[in-house]
Amino acid sequence: MQRLCASPEVSASQPEGLGSTPEDSVISKNFLPLAGGTEPPRIRAWEIVRRMRGASQPWLVRCEDGASYVVKFQNNPQHARVLANEMLASRLAQRIGLPVADPAFVEVPGSLLGSFPQLAFEIGERSELILPGTQFGSRFPGIPNETLVADFLPDRLLRRVRNLSAAFLGAFAFDKWTCNCDGRQVIFHRPAQDERSAYSVTMIDQGFCFNDGDWTFPDSPLRGLYPRRLVYEKVRGMESFEPFLQRIENLTTKELEECVRGIPADWCEPNPQQLSHLMEALYSRRLSVRQAIIDAKNSVLAPFPNWV
Repeated sequence: MQRLCASPEVSASQPEGLGSTPEDSVISKNFLPLAGGTEPPRIRAWEIVRRMRGASQPWLVRCEDGASYVVKFQNNPQHARVLANEMLASRLAQRIGLPVADPAFVEVPGSLLGSFPQLAFEIGERSELILPGTQFGSRFPGIPNETLVADFLPDRLLRRVRNLSAAFLGAFAFDKWTCNCDGRQVIFHRPAQDERSAYSVTMIDQGFCFNDGDWTFPDSPLRGLYPRRLVYEKVRGMESFEPFLQRIENLTTKELEECVRGIPADWCEPNPQQLSHLMEALYSRRLSVRQAIIDAKNSVLAPFPNWV
C-alpha cells in the first residue's frame, strides 16, 4: 500500500511513533483515573499508512505529533455515531482509570485524501470515497514497526499479561454500565524485539457501547463477557471489581459533561439532541452496575466459578 503524506517534510523514512521505550505505551501502570478537565488532543493527519481490520474500515494514520493513530472516518460503512461512541466511551474509560487507547480528534485534510483517489471504503461491489474532516483517532500502542500486537494469546501467555485481572474486571464493570452490545475487544502488545517482555493489554473498539447507534440500554446478563474465562479466575466477590465500581458510582454530572465536550454534532446524527439524553441515562445507571454483575454471575454461563 502506497503511503500518503500531507507535507513534503514528512517521509516514510522518518522515525515513526510514540517514543523509544515501553514506558511510552498508552497503558497506565497504576490504573489511575484521568485528571479532571483533560481533553483529547486535536491533531492533523500527515500520512496515511495502511488499512486496518474492522467493519468500520479504519486506517492507520501518522499525525503531526509523530504518533500513529487508528482512524475511523465519519462516512464509514457503519454510521457516524461510531465516532461519537468511540470518543465518549474512551474518555469515560480513561476517567475511571482503565487501560484504553488514548483518543484524539484527527483532522484529515482533503489535500491528503485527494492525492490518492483509490482511498475508499469497500461497500459490497461499489466503492465510496473517504470524506475529509474531523475524524476519531485511537493512538497505536507503540511504534508500528517495533511493536508486536495480537488480539489472541494462548493461555500460558495470557496469564502473564500485565494487570490482567484489573484490566478485564474493570472493563466488565464498564461494559455493563455502558451496555456494550459487542464482546469486549482488546489488543495485547509488547516491544517486538523483547521476547521476554510480558504483554500489556489495551481496550479498543468501543463503538458498540450504548447499544451501537441506538443509544439505548437493552441490558442482558451475558453482554460484556470476554470469551476467555480465565481472565475472571480471580473473582472472589463484588470487591474484585474495585476500585472501578466505586469510580463509576462516584462520577459527577460535571465529570460526565467533560467527557462529551468537543464531540461534533455531525458525529451524533441523525439526532444530535439525543446525546444529552444518553448522558442522563449514564448518570442514572451508575448505581445499577453491581446488580448487573450479580445478574451475570447467576446466568447460565456462570462466568465467575471462584465467587465465594
